[in-house]
Amino acid sequence: MAVLWLDEISAGDLEKVGGKGASLGELTGAGLPVPPGFVVTAGTYRSFIEEAEIDDELFEVVDVDVDDSSALSDAADRAQELILETPFPDELREEILESYSEVGDGEAFVAVRSSATAEDLPDASFAGQQDTYLNVTEEALLDRVRECWASLFTQRAIYYRQEQGFDHSVVNIAVVVQQMVDAEKSGVMFTSHPSTGDPTMIIEAAWGLGEAVVSGAVSPDNYIISREDRDIDVTVAEKKVMHEKDEETGQTVEREVPEAKRTERVLSDDEIEQLVDLGERVEDHYDNPQDVEWAIVGDEVFMLQSRPITTISESNGEPTATDSAIDVSEGVTDGSGTAAASTTDTSSVSTGSVLVDGLGSSPGTVSGAARIVKKLDDLAKVDEGDVIVTEMTMPDMVPAMKRAVGIITDEGGMTSHAAIVSRELGVPAIVGTTNATTVLEDGQVVTLDGDKGAVLEGKTVEDDEETEPVEEVRPQSPVKPMTATEVKVNVSIPEAAERAAATGADGVGLLRTEHMILSLNQTPEKFIEEHSVDAYIKELIQGIRTVADEFYPRPVRVRTLDAPTDEFRQLEGGEDEPEEHNPMLGYRGIRRSLDRPDVFAHELEAFRRLYEMGYDNVEIMLPLVNDAEDIYRAKELMKDAGIDPDKRKWGAMIETPAAALSVEGMAEAGIDFASFGTNDLTQYTLAVDRNNENVADRFDELHPAILRLIGTVIETCREHDVDTSICGQAGSKPEMVQFLVDEGVSSISANIDAVRDVQHEVKRTEQKLLLDSVR
Repeated sequence: MAVLWLDEISAGDLEKVGGKGASLGELTGAGLPVPPGFVVTAGTYRSFIEEAEIDDELFEVVDVDVDDSSALSDAADRAQELILETPFPDELREEILESYSEVGDGEAFVAVRSSATAEDLPDASFAGQQDTYLNVTEEALLDRVRECWASLFTQRAIYYRQEQGFDHSVVNIAVVVQQMVDAEKSGVMFTSHPSTGDPTMIIEAAWGLGEAVVSGAVSPDNYIISREDRDIDVTVAEKKVMHEKDEETGQTVEREVPEAKRTERVLSDDEIEQLVDLGERVEDHYDNPQDVEWAIVGDEVFMLQSRPITTISESNGEPTATDSAIDVSEGVTDGSGTAAASTTDTSSVSTGSVLVDGLGSSPGTVSGAARIVKKLDDLAKVDEGDVIVTEMTMPDMVPAMKRAVGIITDEGGMTSHAAIVSRELGVPAIVGTTNATTVLEDGQVVTLDGDKGAVLEGKTVEDDEETEPVEEVRPQSPVKPMTATEVKVNVSIPEAAERAAATGADGVGLLRTEHMILSLNQTPEKFIEEHSVDAYIKELIQGIRTVADEFYPRPVRVRTLDAPTDEFRQLEGGEDEPEEHNPMLGYRGIRRSLDRPDVFAHELEAFRRLYEMGYDNVEIMLPLVNDAEDIYRAKELMKDAGIDPDKRKWGAMIETPAAALSVEGMAEAGIDFASFGTNDLTQYTLAVDRNNENVADRFDELHPAILRLIGTVIETCREHDVDTSICGQAGSKPEMVQFLVDEGVSSISANIDAVRDVQHEVKRTEQKLLLDSVR
C-alpha cells in the first residue's frame, strides 16, 4: 500500500509515516477532532527512487564537500532534478488521486506536508527543512508530493545532514495529505506549564491560519489558564497581520487585520473551555504534557498537531523571575553588561585587595591565572581557565577568548570588541583599566569581578559546578512574553549563534560581517590574492549560514562590512590602508563599499548564493549611510550582483544625524527597514569618541538630542510603511525600551544577556499604553 489513512496509523508507525504522520494518526485514533487525510508512506518514496533506478545516482550526487558552495549548489540542483523529472508510475498515480477523491468529496483544498523520518531527533532537528504546501487541489497534488520528496535535497538540507553526520541514503520522507481547515482563528497550546510541569495551560491565539503564529509573523494573544480552577489570565496583543486563503487563487496570503479586530480578544471563555478540555484529553492520552497546534472554524475546534514538551525541568522547581513581571530596579541588564545580581554566589568568598579596576563590561566573577598577551603569538599560552590580559582584543583572538574564563583590557569602552564579544560568549570581562598589562604579572592568580569592574588579588571565588554559557542565557520558561514589538538579538561572531538562539529572540537584528573578515587576519584584497575570490565568498557564506541555520525561519539581519582603517592596518596586507587621524569618521561602512565596488561585489555574491541555497531569512543592512544617494548606488550594485531589491528585505543603518534627517528620501529609494546604531549616532551627535575612557561619562544614548532624532525617524518611517529597529547597545536599557515602544518602533535588538529582560520591559510598557488608552 502506497497510502495509509490517518485512522490506520499509530505512534508506532514513525518509520513508515514520519513524525507528523505518526502524531496525526495517534490523535485520530484517540478520537480527537483531526481533519481527515492520508499519508503517502516513506516506503513509497523509497520505492519510487529505486524502481526508477535513480537512487544510486541520487546519493552519489549529494556526496560532496558542502563547504564548496558551487559544488553544493550543483548537487542540490541535480538531485532535485532527478526526482522532479521522474514520472509517477501509473499505479501509484491512481492510488494517490483515488485517495484524494475520498477527502472532502474530491473537491477539497488540502495541505501537503513533508514528514521526514529523521525529524525531531534528540541530537538534531530536521523540522522545517522540508516543504509544506497549503490549499492544494487535485490538479497540483502529484507535483506537490514530488516536490516534498525533492525538498530532502535542498542545499540547506544536504548541508545540515552532512554536518550532523547523517547518511543521506538512510533518511526517508513521507507526505501527509490532509483536508485544509480554513481557520477563522488558530494557535498553539501547552497543556501544562512548559517549564515546571504545573497544571497551568498556556494558549496563544491569532486570527486566520496558524502559520502566522508558528512562523512568528504575528504577536498572538496569550491566555494562561489554571487547570485547578479554570481561572484565566488574558494578555491581548495587537495582531497586525493574518494568514488566510485567497478565494480567487486558493493561495495562502498575508493580509492586514482589520483595524477593529487588531486589539480584539481572539478567544471567548467558551472557546478556551473547549481547548482546555481537548488539551487535557491529549495529555491524558499521551500521559505527558503536549505542545498542540489547533484551529477553530465556526463552532468546531480541530487538533492539527501534537508533540511532547521536552523543556520541563526534572527538578520541578519553583517559578523563576522570568515567569512573572520583573522589577526593573533589580537584575535588569542596562546595556553596560552589569546587573544588580552577580552570577556567582559570593557568600563564602573572601575579599582580596584591588589590583586594577576598569569598566565592568560583561557580568560574572571568576578566578584564574593571568596571561599577558602583547602579540598574537602569546595567545598560544592561554589555556582553559586562564584570564586574558591584553591592551585590546582583536577578532583573531576569539578562539583564545573562548578558552579563557575572563578578559581584562587596558583600552576600550562598553562598545569595544572585547566588551561586545565577551558578553556574547558569556565570559566575564573588564575593559579600560589603562594599566592591567603592566601591573599584573604573567601567571599571577587573580579574581575578575565583571559586575564591579575590579581585579582582585588571588583566588577569591570558590570552585563550583560549571555552567554552560548557552544554559546561562536560556530562559527558565520557554514561553516568552507576548509583545507586539519584536525583540531580537545582536550577534557579533558566528560562534555565538547557538547562545543567541537559546534566548528565544524573534530573530537577529544585527549580525556583523567585519568580525568574520577580520578574523582571517588578512585584508579582503590580500586574502583573495592568496586564496581566490571564491574562497573569500565561502568564508562569508559559512559565517552567515551558521547564524541563519540556528534562527531559521526567523530573520537574520546582516550588516555589510564596516571596519575602520586602523583595524585593517593591523592585518596582513593592511600596509596600504590610509593613515587617518580619526578612523571612526573616515573610510568605512558604505563609503568603502561604494568606493570599492569590486570588493563589495564579493559580499553581495555571498548574499546571492545564500538566497539561492534557500536562506530566505537573511536580510541585508547597509552601514554608515548618509542619504538617499548612498541607497540608490548600493541598490544598483545589488541588481548588478543578481539580487532583486524588490524581492529581498534590505535596509540602512541610521548612525549619523545626516541619515536621520534624510530618512524620507531613503524610504522613497526603496528600503524596507531603518535600524538605529545608537553607538555611532551618539558619538557623532554629541562629538564623544565612544572608545575613549577619558570622555566615557559624556557618552549618553538617552541624551534629548538623540531621542529627538530617533523619534523623528520612527514617525517618518511609519508614514512610509518602513520598519524601524534599534541594534545599538542602548536597546538593552529599560529607559530606551520604554521610549522606543512609546514612539512605536517595530523591533528592538538587545544584547544576548538582556533579551528576556527586554521582552518583559516591552510587554510592561505595551500593557501600560493599553491601560492608559482606556482609562
